[in-house]
Amino acid sequence: MRNKDSSVQATFNGIARRYDVMNRLMTLGSHQRWCREVATLATARPGHRYLDLATGTGVIARAIREQRPTGAVIGADFSESMLDVARQLEGNAGIDWQFADAHELPFEDNAFDAVTHGYLLRNVSDLDQVLNEQFRVLKPGGVVAAVESSPPSGVLAPFIRMGMRVVIPTLGTIIGRDRPAYQYLLDSTLGFLTPGALRGRFERAGFEDVRVKSRFMGTNMIWTARKPG
Repeated sequence: MRNKDSSVQATFNGIARRYDVMNRLMTLGSHQRWCREVATLATARPGHRYLDLATGTGVIARAIREQRPTGAVIGADFSESMLDVARQLEGNAGIDWQFADAHELPFEDNAFDAVTHGYLLRNVSDLDQVLNEQFRVLKPGGVVAAVESSPPSGVLAPFIRMGMRVVIPTLGTIIGRDRPAYQYLLDSTLGFLTPGALRGRFERAGFEDVRVKSRFMGTNMIWTARKPG
């Protein structure tokens, strides 16, 4: 495991218990709605097998379960602490929680109808490898649906950045009780690829019909992409 991956793993292990509360606060309650939107996009076409990567506490995985009650849903993460929290929450019937590194997925080729994830891509050490792995495990015609943070752009960007630099570390100190962890999450958001650049990486991995919808003043994006079939 690369140094960045080990550091990110330790960060998420440390904030697992307060992760959902912090997400609600940082998005003014929008996080769960975005996760349901991702699940709806993932299940829009007929399918039976679904993989939710960086599942965290399992918000997207449970939303998929609600929309596909007879489907096979795997919630995978490389933070055991996150998985421990996920397993303790309600609505887990039929969800298979598994430890997995997004850089090297322990699944067969062409195994899933859809792959979902929330805030995965900004945290990986090899973005191209992670997207290649998602492409590999998707069935032809399968889709990726994800919510991902994005650096602010446009005329309001300086003000949004300033607000983020104040609010996120402050909440991380008072509520999350781990200022360095939330400073990292802030830095990884502000330093991440622009939507245009990330679109190019999806396309480089072989995906087509790559689409993005802006949320929360452009600081969050809902992505979809399809494996040719």
